[in-house]
Amino acid sequence: MLFTVAAIAVTVGVLAFTFLIRPKDLPPEEAVSPVHHLDDRKAAIYENLRDLNFEYRLGKLSDTDYQKTKQGLQAELARVLAERDRVLKGGTP
Repeated sequence: MLFTVAAIAVTVGVLAFTFLIRPKDLPPEEAVSPVHHLDDRKAAIYENLRDLNFEYRLGKLSDTDYQKTKQGLQAELARVLAERDRVLKGGTP
């Protein structure tokens, strides 16, 4: 019986805490940069280039595959950087 009363009290407390939180009590949302997704993509491309270089040094890739993949990643990086610059200068995304 005591356990049941305690469980009900805890449940009521949790529900009250959850539903009685006012929006002004919540921390303000952080503003997301207009280039945040581009920065994430840039970081992913750099990581892919590092991984590619590592795998090439281990001998897992042929010269042809390495060069082809590297050029593709570098071209994608150039597009992302150009898009980032365009957005920062106020151009159309």
